[in-house]
Amino acid sequence: MRWSSAVSDISSLTRAVDDTAEQVEIGLDGPSADLVFAFISSHHAPSYYSVVELVRSRFPGAIVIGCSAGGVIGAGHEVEKTPGVALTAASLPGVVITPFEFEKEELPNPDASPDAWEALIGVPASDHPSIVLLPDPFTLPSEALVEGLDYAYPDSVKIGGLASGGTVNGANALFSNRGTRRSGAVGVALSGNVVVDSVVAQGCRPIGTAMVVTGSNDNVITELDGELPLDILRSLFDEGDEREKRLIRRSLQIGILMDPFQDQFEAGDFLIRNVIGADGDNGALAVGERIREGQVVQFHVHDATSATDDLGASLMRYASDHPDAAPAGALLFSGLGRGERLFGTVDHDTDLFRSLVGSMPVTGFFCNGEIGPVGGSTFLHGYTSSFALFSPKEPTTV
Repeated sequence: MRWSSAVSDISSLTRAVDDTAEQVEIGLDGPSADLVFAFISSHHAPSYYSVVELVRSRFPGAIVIGCSAGGVIGAGHEVEKTPGVALTAASLPGVVITPFEFEKEELPNPDASPDAWEALIGVPASDHPSIVLLPDPFTLPSEALVEGLDYAYPDSVKIGGLASGGTVNGANALFSNRGTRRSGAVGVALSGNVVVDSVVAQGCRPIGTAMVVTGSNDNVITELDGELPLDILRSLFDEGDEREKRLIRRSLQIGILMDPFQDQFEAGDFLIRNVIGADGDNGALAVGERIREGQVVQFHVHDATSATDDLGASLMRYASDHPDAAPAGALLFSGLGRGERLFGTVDHDTDLFRSLVGSMPVTGFFCNGEIGPVGGSTFLHGYTSSFALFSPKEPTTV
């Protein structure tokens, strides 16, 4: 298995594809590409319909998958405010590559059997595929897609990002061997001689203590440990320093513990969701997820320091849990709210990844939402860095 990655900020799409393709071919050092991911910034929007033809002219035997982007990541570098083309190509001996694409109307209904989802993706669950998803946020219900795939493929990694760069329906683009489309989803399922590991960092740190939900109604929390949620939040605010108070005002989140049987937990064990409203009359809080009584929750805040610490801890945990891993390449699906606008510097996440996990081709884009697992289930996130790391199950020679 071999991966190669490149990025270009050349303003001409044709020249940028040629530039990145040449670098990628050098990096592959002989083997032909079986799979190519292409991420194209919105600066090239007038030429989106040329992307697949240009890429396939350089990699005629490869399966091509990609999408438009608000910023691209290639060769471990993040390109956010200028034209950007990022390509990664992989030689994948022994790997079965199954591309797929579909529209909203083709999604199985909520009562459909797993067979319907297997037919949509084109791979049986018994093959234990790893699935990379690139949906369009305006035309396809991504949460329903992720829930359905978790139902049909419970043992598979599902990871990816929502196409970005456009702000209205029809402005994004999805790329596949069939061409460019403006709606639905594209992706690829990988099975056979491949292992895909995921690292999901949600960019938050906990404040206060973990609490049990003792009253709730859909997405509204009415009671925590027998107290009004708003009273608890006011106490946290009063006890905090000026920085903490500012974060509570600007970036308050809530973490939902995913494993109900855990009695010891850390930041990465929580699914992070926005606090979207408060009722001053009854002390309740509305959050961006359905909540059940008995769940454990904890307030979180989000800023550059928290995001750095969370990503560092998540990457160190991966390195500790996989001491013998030697990934050949990685994909990074990063939230549009990260990057230079959050950290004040470019290449923040990719530099941290390189320092803690190692040097390898890293490619991806800044997404309108990130897909990745937390606590054994897959979710749609925001402000997240979601990494997929690719390794062979068995050593191969190329």
